[in-house]
Amino acid sequence: MFHFCADPSILPDWQWFACYLTSGTHLAFYRSFLVVIVLLLVVAPLALGMGMLGALAQRSQVLPLSLLGRGYVNLVRGVPDIVFFLFVPIALGQGIEWVLHQVNCPDWDQPIRQGDDFVVCREAKMPPIGASAWVRNVYGFAMAAVAFALVFGAFVANTLYGAMQAVPRAQIETAEAYGLTRAQAFRRIVLPQMWVFALPGLSNIWQILIKATPLLFLLGIQDAVFWARELGGAKTSLFTYPHPDWRVWYFLVLLVFYLLLTWASERGFGWLTTRVSRGQATAEGERQRRRAAA
Repeated sequence: MFHFCADPSILPDWQWFACYLTSGTHLAFYRSFLVVIVLLLVVAPLALGMGMLGALAQRSQVLPLSLLGRGYVNLVRGVPDIVFFLFVPIALGQGIEWVLHQVNCPDWDQPIRQGDDFVVCREAKMPPIGASAWVRNVYGFAMAAVAFALVFGAFVANTLYGAMQAVPRAQIETAEAYGLTRAQAFRRIVLPQMWVFALPGLSNIWQILIKATPLLFLLGIQDAVFWARELGGAKTSLFTYPHPDWRVWYFLVLLVFYLLLTWASERGFGWLTTRVSRGQATAEGERQRRRAAA
């Protein structure tokens, strides 16, 4: 906030906009872009880890594990994403509160389920009653990250499973014939080669994840879409900075932000594809060999 922002109603245009664009709500709008980036950086490794576990479960020779992996993938892929985004935070939050309730309030003599209400003792509330705003924000963000990881982990699992199956079976059999165990063959033969087949699918999932980040708004997190709608809407003279409907300009900023994010992602995945294709029997690998020979 500049020193001349005490009374915006008397400011010329450029000073008015300088004060308007540096107000507290606009600073929150700028921080919301960082929230999107942090969500992507947190969810990506979580989803990749869950996807790897799901893919390994599908490949497992232990029937219960195989059924669990296939059930997870098919269930999540068969249900609209928004259902999981809304269901997981509620279910997980109530599960945490139920456990805390059993631990902290063993003498509770009332039912937890009272009609449509979920009632636990004060000590079991999450986030804790009286918690500061940042604790509530971190808790809500963590719930959103888990929901995103569960959903996109299933798609990653399906992609990784297909990539594992694409590695020639003859190579695995040859490795086992030379005395490698199944686990060693997977680690030395399948794992290094599967990324060549997995990266195109993982690139698509990453782009879809980027496009899904505006759903944070539905989970109660004040993301960029929330602030663009709030700040861009028409403001009357009751507000410090009255203005007409400017939502088109705010959403244009979002458009540019997401286009730049997807453009940078495409370049990053292109570099990864080139790197993992070295020495591989793929079109990119052949191009690299011909280039090196020339």
